[in-house]
Amino acid sequence: MTGKKAAKVPRTVYERELLRLQTELVKLQEWVRAEGARLVVVFEGRDAAGKGGTIKRVAEHLNPRVARIAALPKPSERQRTQWYFQRYVEHLPAAGEIVLFDRSWYNRAGVEHVMGFCTKEEYQLFLRQCPTFERMLIEDGILLRKYWFSVSDTEQQERFRRRLEDPLRRWKLSPMDLESITHWEAYSRAKDEMMVHTDIAEAPWFVVESDDKRRARLNMIAHLLTSVPYREVPPPVLELPPRPSSTGYERSPRDLQTYVPDHAASL
Repeated sequence: MTGKKAAKVPRTVYERELLRLQTELVKLQEWVRAEGARLVVVFEGRDAAGKGGTIKRVAEHLNPRVARIAALPKPSERQRTQWYFQRYVEHLPAAGEIVLFDRSWYNRAGVEHVMGFCTKEEYQLFLRQCPTFERMLIEDGILLRKYWFSVSDTEQQERFRRRLEDPLRRWKLSPMDLESITHWEAYSRAKDEMMVHTDIAEAPWFVVESDDKRRARLNMIAHLLTSVPYREVPPPVLELPPRPSSTGYERSPRDLQTYVPDHAASL
């Protein structure tokens, strides 16, 4: 983004448009299910760039049996001996499914490379294999979308500070996140190198400016919707049946069951 910085999206505008977009996401979900499509959405970017919040809004009203989030922990010792992409393949969608990758195989191009968790040879092998891997997914019919969330150093620092001070969000901050501050330029170089090798015509990267979280969420969801040729699938016609007449059933005495204490009554 160039020129004058855009004003933050007002909350009322954001909430109205987010609801509209989420309604469209439900239509997209039903199309994926009806058509047997397979959709993979990769969310990458710097720490505190807004990936998690956007994923939450994307999945908020979707059926978890259709759309699921893949947020993999660090690999086990056994997984370290496998082909690098192997553990990610296990999480790819079957027909009628959507998978949202909260970070993905691109860990090797970012944190693993910058922090020395992989060798130079493993890193170079990844850069060579990744385009081929993604072309294989696309040739097999998978719809692959890749989003890079871009945040400025000053905004990242402020978000880290807020997380430190907020007990509800403190869990989002790890020592590795804080180390990213001192490796800002190294991560920048790694991102640039990653883009050179993996921004391919079949699976391009789409950059999301995310200093304004509301704007980033709206922009990303709107783009995803326009990038998939979905259509509205008419829902099945359902009618609420009449409640049948009583056959004499009587509820068991309340004192035979253990109830949750009425905490709300104490407020």
